[in-house]
This record gives sequence, structure tokens and C-alpha cells, in this order.
Amino acid sequence: MYPELLHFAHLTIYSYAFLIGMGILIAGIFTKKQIEKYWNGEELSYAFFYGIFIMGFVGGKLFFFLERPGYYLSQPELILQDFSGGYVFYGSFLLIIPYIIWYLHKNNKRIWPVLDILAITTTIVHAIGRLGCFFGGCCYGKPTGFVTGVEFPATHGVHVHPTQLYESFGIFLIMFFLFKLRKRKKFDGQIFLTYVFLYAFLRIIIENYRGDQRGYLIEGILSHSQFIALVIMSFSIYLLNKLKSKNYTYETVP
Repeated sequence: MYPELLHFAHLTIYSYAFLIGMGILIAGIFTKKQIEKYWNGEELSYAFFYGIFIMGFVGGKLFFFLERPGYYLSQPELILQDFSGGYVFYGSFLLIIPYIIWYLHKNNKRIWPVLDILAITTTIVHAIGRLGCFFGGCCYGKPTGFVTGVEFPATHGVHVHPTQLYESFGIFLIMFFLFKLRKRKKFDGQIFLTYVFLYAFLRIIIENYRGDQRGYLIEGILSHSQFIALVIMSFSIYLLNKLKSKNYTYETVP
């Protein structure tokens, strides 16, 4: 759409990279401030953020290649060619969460309260990042005659659903709801698992309108992301009921 935000001499600032960077910066400041408040002033190591970045990059790229394994196995040279672009959110998510749990356990920190904070962190990065997808012209939707239809360079004159904006708007709504929930949460882990459930539900809906090349478990019916979302929704409901039944003691998140 508008892939280049600024071009001067030999310097080009791309919209996607700028918005991703801005999202990470805002989310990082929020996370550090909130967790250090919860830890009564104890500083959060920057190594924590470095680890999240590495796990997110590796997971996002790995799941991107696994969407079409046969395609990349038959043409391995394309792995390096596509290395700078193409990420799968759930790939990043599924590697980042185990890393966070490991890090907190290693440092003798309670896990669920921190995950509650990081749920909101994730919505910040993701909502702003999807705006980057819109300006970058990726992750677009199927052809539509609806008033919201947008023409991207890759759609060659065809108006399509701006699914990036749909998803960004949906995530901002989830963020707003989580901030409200934070004031009246009943047990640690409630915010995080609520986020996981709501985003998975949103992703299942959005996938029906995606028009770029997707990986499918059942061609044209169930994409990889929808399958993962269904599994995650089921698991989040199970954990929500388990935590609620155990009546975890309430502890205010700053």
C-alpha cells in the first residue's frame, strides 16, 4: 500500500518495519514498568526481552516455512530468499510462552501474574504490527465488492478485504477489554487466558476473509492457523476452569 514511509538518498525507512519497531518500543516500556511495579521495584533484565525477540523470530519463521513444507523442501534455496519476510504469529507465540515460563521459573518468579501483564503487551505489538501489514501490502483478504474493499499492488486492480485492519481493530477491542478486566480479575492467569481465547476466536473469523496464499490442513476449509486457534481455545477454556476451581488468591496487578 505505502511500503516506504521515508526515502532519503540511500536511506529507506519501511512502513512495516517502522510500525513493528514502534509497537515493540511501546510494549517494551509498558511491560518493564508494569512488571517492575509488580516486583516492588526489582528491575527486569534486558536479557528477558532479547530472549523474547529471538524466540519470536525463530518461531515466526519456522511456522512460516511449515505452512508449505513441500514447497520449501523441493526448493530449499527459497528459504534464504524468503528469510527476511514472512512470519506466522502463532509460531512466535508458541515459542515465546515456553521461554517466558522457563525464564520466570529459573528466577523464582510467579508465572501467571506476569503472563497477565504480557497479554496486554502482546495486544500492543500485534495491533500496531497489523497496521504495518496493511501499509506493507501483505496479509490482505479475498476479493470483495463491499465498501471497505481496498486495492493492493499484489491484487492487480482487484479490491479485497483489508483483513489487516479488521484484525488490528479486533485486537484493539481485545486490549480495551483486558484493561477493563484487569481492574476486577478474580484470579491470576485470568487476563492471559482470556486474551488467548479471544484472539483465537478472532483469528478463526479473520482467516475466512484472508486472500493471500495460506497453508491448509483441509484445503479451503481449515487453515493451519485456524486449527491452532481451535486447539488453543479448548486449552484456554480448560485452564480457565481449572484456575477458577482452585480459587487462586487474588493479587492486584499494578
